[in-house]
Amino acid sequence: MLSSVPAREADAIIRLMQVFRDDPRPGKIDLGVGVWRDAAGRTPVMRAVKAAERRLVETQETKTYTALAGDPAFHAALAGLLFGPGFDLATMAAAATPGGTGAVRQILELVRLADPATTVWISEPTWPNHPAIIATLGLPVRRYRHLDPATGGIDRAGMLADLARARRGEVVLLHGACHNPTGADPDIALWEEIAALLSSSGAVPFVDMAYQGFGAGLAADAAGLRLLAARLPEVLVAASCSKNFGIYRERAGLALALSPDAGTRARVAGTLAWLNRQNFAFPPDHGARVVTEILGDPGLRADWEAELTAMREGMSTNRRAFADALRAATRSDRFGFLAAGRGMFALLGLGPAEVERLRVGYGIYMVGDSRVNVAGLTPDTIPVVAAAVARVATAG
Repeated sequence: MLSSVPAREADAIIRLMQVFRDDPRPGKIDLGVGVWRDAAGRTPVMRAVKAAERRLVETQETKTYTALAGDPAFHAALAGLLFGPGFDLATMAAAATPGGTGAVRQILELVRLADPATTVWISEPTWPNHPAIIATLGLPVRRYRHLDPATGGIDRAGMLADLARARRGEVVLLHGACHNPTGADPDIALWEEIAALLSSSGAVPFVDMAYQGFGAGLAADAAGLRLLAARLPEVLVAASCSKNFGIYRERAGLALALSPDAGTRARVAGTLAWLNRQNFAFPPDHGARVVTEILGDPGLRADWEAELTAMREGMSTNRRAFADALRAATRSDRFGFLAAGRGMFALLGLGPAEVERLRVGYGIYMVGDSRVNVAGLTPDTIPVVAAAVARVATAG
C-alpha cells in the first residue's frame, strides 16, 4: 500500500534551510527563514516570555486537557490584542490552533464546510502556504493584484479592480499587516475602500494576522482588521503568536470568526471545536497560556511591548540601511522601496538565476522569488549583501 504513496516536492523554504545547514562556508548568510534575529544573529527568548514561563512552572498545577477549542481566557486575551479594549466577545467564535498555519487551515476548513464551491481570493504574490492549503482542500482560488513591480508598493488600482469582481459569499484573504512576501501594506484609506467593496458585494474578508506589532505598532497594524470588524457582519481571522511573542516552536494560534447573530456564532463555535477534534483534538496550550499570562499582567505586558518595539525598530533600521547600501552599491534607487516597507519581508525583484548566483557565488540565501528576511540582516552583513546584489543585478 505505501509503495503507491506519491512523492511530494519538498517545501521551498524547508529545502533552503537544509541546503544552508549543509553549506560549509563560514560567511554564509541566511535571509530565507522567517524568524526575527538580533544584531548577533540570534533568536532569543523574549524577557516577558521567560518570566511568564517561570511563573507557570511555579503555579501551574495540572497538564490535563484544555477544551477542544482551547482556553477561553486565551481567546479573550488575543481578541483584545486584535480588536482593542472593549471588544464584544459575544460576536466571536474562536478555537486555539497549532500556530497561525493551523488557524489558516481551520478557517479554510470552515469555509469548505459552509460551501465547498466557495472561491477564495488571494493576493499576487502571497505566502506559499495559502494557495497550497487551498488546493489541498479543493477550494477554487482566484488572485487579485497586490504588488506593483515598478514601484515595489501596492498596485492600488489593480487590487481594487480585482476585488470588485468578488461575489457574495466568496472569501477574500487579506494580510492584516506586514504583507508576506512584499512588506507592502495598505494604508487606512485603502482599507476603507476594501471595506466598502466587500460591504457592497457581500464577499467575506479573511484576515491572516501573523505579524501584529512588527509593522507600525500593535494598534496601527490592527487598524485594517478593526475597520473591517466595525463595517462588516462576518469577518474571519487567523492569528499567530509565533513572531510577535517569539514562541515559534510553541505553535500558538487562534482561528476566529465574527458572526452577525447569536445563533450563527454558536454554530460556528461548535464547528470550530469539532474541526479541532477531527484534526488534532485538543490544541497545544503552553504557548497560549504564556501569551495569556503576558497580556493579563500589566508589568509583563509593558516589558513585552517594549521588547517588541525594539524588534520592530530594528527591522525598520535594517530596511533603511539596506536601501541606502543598495543605493550606493547600484548607484540607483532601484531598491529604494525597501525603506517604505513594513515587517520582516521584502521582494528584491531579482530573477531565479540571480538568486542562485547569490547562493552559489556569495553564500547568500534567499527564497527563489527573491524574498528576503530583513530581520536576518546585521550591520556587518548589510554592505556585504548589498554589494553582492549589485553585482548579480548588473550581471543579469
